Amino acid sequence: MNVAVTGASGKLGHAVVEHLLREGHQVTALDERRSDKLRCKQIRVDLKDLGQVIGGMSGTDALIHLAAIPAPVSYTHEYIFSNNVISTYNVLEAASVLGIRKAVIGSSESSYGFAWAPSPFDPRYVPVDESHPQLPQECYGLSKVVNEQTGDMFNRRNGMQVLSLRFSTIIRPEEYRAMEASIRTPERHKRTLWSYIDIRDAAAACLASLQAENCGSASLNITAPDTLSDWETARLLAEFYPGVEIRGKRFEAREALVSNEQACRMLNWRAEHSWTEIEE
Repeated sequence: MNVAVTGASGKLGHAVVEHLLREGHQVTALDERRSDKLRCKQIRVDLKDLGQVIGGMSGTDALIHLAAIPAPVSYTHEYIFSNNVISTYNVLEAASVLGIRKAVIGSSESSYGFAWAPSPFDPRYVPVDESHPQLPQECYGLSKVVNEQTGDMFNRRNGMQVLSLRFSTIIRPEEYRAMEASIRTPERHKRTLWSYIDIRDAAAACLASLQAENCGSASLNITAPDTLSDWETARLLAEFYPGVEIRGKRFEAREALVSNEQACRMLNWRAEHSWTEIEE
């Protein structure tokens, strides 16, 4: 395939491009800036301009949309929301115009609302699955909820397969060592439920999403099967979330509090890497 990748010069975007190229695909990178690290066709595009997006995506077979302001910091709230929402609408509209039938968009576990909430709150239950209410209190999480609904709309309109990947904290292998202190200080990652994903597994999930068939429009948690903590999960819950309902299971060892079971099943994918590799 010739895959259009937006945000290709970003952290995950670059990893996705490299993964696609290794698997024999062509890539058209769409971004506001060029990167000397990318070994593929690059087109500078303002994603807020639909005409530019259609022109940049012309001739491609599929879309992976990763361009976004990645947190509710550094920009005004209205700019973050409008940038993330309009760019997602435009890339999906362009895909629709061009007859592209498969799209992957970068969503976030921040859509559940825990990570950035001005008034912190607990999950309704654990493990957190895709049916858990999305309750953001800020612009970034809200933009991801709207983007997922935009994907649903395009699926209803023309049957485009749109998979929204709710990435947890994305970590490069070389970053694990620097994170050792926070990993051993469990309160540091409480608000993200100690959830994370190795960037190699995140990139693999993007490609698996393109290869998946007959998925319609779906939102999927993309997270490691273990926690970003050296404490056992039962101890984390007892210490930090003692009143939260535990549904349908008993947590073993350092088992994740955010479930990736639906992604594993629908995408024929699994996360293979863990922060514990720093100890090997």
